[in-house]
Formats: sequence, structure tokens, C-alpha cells
Amino acid sequence: MERPLHIAFVAYRGNMLCGGQGVYLWFLARELARRGHRVDVLVGPPYPDPMPFAQEVVELPNQQFWARWFSRDYRGMLPEDGRLKILAPLHLYELGASRLGFLPEPFAFSLRVLSAMARRLRAGRRWDLVHDVQCLGYGLLGLRAIGLPLVTTVHHPLTVDRRASFLRDDTFMEAVGTMQFYPIGMQAFVARRLDRVLTSSETSARQIVRDFGVEPRRVINVWNGLDTELFRPDPSVKRRERELLCVGRAADPNKGVRTLLRALARLPDDVSLTLVDSDHPGNEVFRWARELGVGGRLHVVGHVPVEELVGLYRRAGLVVVPSRFEGFGLPAVEAMACGTPVVACSAGALPEVLGATGGGVLVERDDPEALASGIAGLLEQPDARAVLGDRARRRVEEMFSWPRVAAATESVYREIVAERRGRPASTATSAQAGARRAIQSRA
Repeated sequence: MERPLHIAFVAYRGNMLCGGQGVYLWFLARELARRGHRVDVLVGPPYPDPMPFAQEVVELPNQQFWARWFSRDYRGMLPEDGRLKILAPLHLYELGASRLGFLPEPFAFSLRVLSAMARRLRAGRRWDLVHDVQCLGYGLLGLRAIGLPLVTTVHHPLTVDRRASFLRDDTFMEAVGTMQFYPIGMQAFVARRLDRVLTSSETSARQIVRDFGVEPRRVINVWNGLDTELFRPDPSVKRRERELLCVGRAADPNKGVRTLLRALARLPDDVSLTLVDSDHPGNEVFRWARELGVGGRLHVVGHVPVEELVGLYRRAGLVVVPSRFEGFGLPAVEAMACGTPVVACSAGALPEVLGATGGGVLVERDDPEALASGIAGLLEQPDARAVLGDRARRRVEEMFSWPRVAAATESVYREIVAERRGRPASTATSAQAGARRAIQSRA
């Protein structure tokens, strides 16, 4: 039996509500702990839900200057526990970078991680491997320099987000802001120097190779995971056969929400759309719906708790994923785990996911007529929807459950550890005697 590994996860944002990286961190760390491994987590704010399965959770602080600057919370930018604290070097960097339009968190967090891990190494802590979750800050190269094997997970490269941002930029200065904001140069530089880059689809793997210049052999698709115990069908929930559900931000052009509204305008009046997105009156989706004459058929529910989201999946007649790009397509998989068929655009990883599960139909991207036709076709075939939903549920359990993803991830870890066998994962000054003997035996 192979010995358990000691793994350090590092993630610059850890809360599940911050997006896929928080969900990935929590569930993968939990599943690896269930497999017998020791897990430490070093994480930035917003912090994750309690992680009782971890050996240690180190909450690394920052003042969240970028978020406060973006929301114009200027008073909140002054530290409550001492205003002179803002003059600390990393705080001062984050403040200045935020003011100039850069995203400072990944770089600053990576330096805090390097400092925190170096202190623990000097005190005798040992790790077999470090797993970064989409930070890719320069500080990680310091961990590599002191001998720690390092992998990262990139669900999709930031170049995808930057291209989407250019689509919504209306002025030259907005385009300049987009160029400044994304730390693509840093992330690409770091990614090329790590042991492996894990990702969640073959589509994302190709994007990482092309946009970040990582060697193809070091980019590994382990899919993404899903809590199939939470996301599951419930026969007691009555379906609303004419209700469509979409989970996606209208403000993100990649999500294709405007195309979906145009498709809705082509569907019968008894077909409604529930959208999981901000319900703030300033959300442009309300204006788009009024202009298309479907305002009364659109229901925006805001950002809902996960239990409520599961209920929405269970009751919907169809889930629609009109995205222009998806590195994985989590809403599609969540829907299919609940036994609800999907209509999706043939974009990004969605053909991979639906091809693997057989849980829906694909239509042309950015084509409201094709999207409306695909939706209408399934709405008129309740028996076909039931077959698609049942088949998709079975295959999601087989392919995308967290135990399967954790097992595949562990295989990558062990491959890397085997490659570095005999090389100490510690500083030269604190190497254990056993590690020194291993070096001498190789000489």
C-alpha cells in the first residue's frame, strides 16, 4: 500500500461564493483527506467554509483593496486595526496597483504564501507537494526554488476572460484598462515552470498550451468534480415543463445570456426563463428583456444558496447553457446530475461534456434561431427529456464525482513525487537527515 501524502493547497480566494476555485478547493481537499492524505490549506479572503478535514488552515490576510476600490468603498480601504498598517510593503503595493487598474491579489498572495511556508519549513514541517489553485503568482517560484514539487489547477487561462472583457469595452480607455487588469504575463511565466498544470477539459488544455505556452505533456485534464450526493434528482419535486433555467451572469459576454433572451422571444408565450444572476435593477438583462418584449417571462432570482439552486435544477423543464465559451460547463453538469436535460451551445468544453454524458443537445453558438429551435424540440418531447435526464445522471456519477476526480488527481501527484524521488522538499538548511542520506546515496 502506498504511503499517504502530505499536500499543501494554496488558493488566493477560498470561499465557494467567489466562483469555481473555492468549490474546487473545498471538495478536492475534503476528498483527498478521506483517501487518507494529510492536507494543509493556505488561503486568502474571502475565506472558505470550515474545513475540519484539514490538518491546518492558514488564513492569510489582505485588505481586499481591489474589491473596495471597485465598489468605491474608499473608507473601508483604511485598516481598522491601525491606519499605519497600510504602509506595510505588500499592503502599499496592493493599494497602488488597485488604484492603477491592476489586479494585485495573485502576486501579493503568492509572496505571503512563500513567507508562511518558509517559516513552517524552518520549523520542521514537510510537504510532499504543493497544489496551487489558479493563483500562479511569482512567489510560487520561490517554493520551487527551495525544492517543493508544485502543480497548479487552471480551469481556463485568463486570456479567455480578457477576450470577453474586450467584447464589452466601449472606449479605447476601457480597452487599455482591460489590458492592464489581467496578470496574464505573470501567470503564463509561472505556469511554464511548474511540474504539472491540471485543467478540467481538453478544450482548456489546448487553450493553456496555446495562450500560456506550457508544454503539452505537462498539461493534464482530470475533469472537474461535482457533489453528486447534493446534486441529485428528487422525484417528489414537480417539474415545471415550460420553465427554462439558466445559471450565468448577463454582464459576462461569454455566458451568452442576451442570445438566450433573443431565443426566448421566438418561443411560445407560455415558456418562461428563470435566471440565476444579480437581481439588482441595474442589471442590463432587465432592459434587454423589455426591449425584446419578454420582460414578463423573465424571472431573475439573484444569487441563491446552493440548496435553493438544486431545487431550481430539479423543477426546471430544461436547463439552457448559451455560453460562447466554457472551460468545463459546471451548470450543465449540475443540471444533468439532477436529472434535467440540457440545451447548450457548441462552444468551449460543452461538446466534450455533453458528448460524454449524452444528456442534452447542442446548437450553434451565437444563433438565437438555432437555440430556440433546440429548446422547442425538447420541450415538445417529454419522453425524450426523461431518457436524456436518466442517462445523464448515471454518467455524471461515473465520470464527475469528487471521489473519481480525487483519485485521478492523486495519480498525478504520485507521478510527480516519483519523478523527484530522492530530492528533498525542504530548504537546504532544514533538510532532514533521511533526505540528506538520500542525496548522498544518489551521488
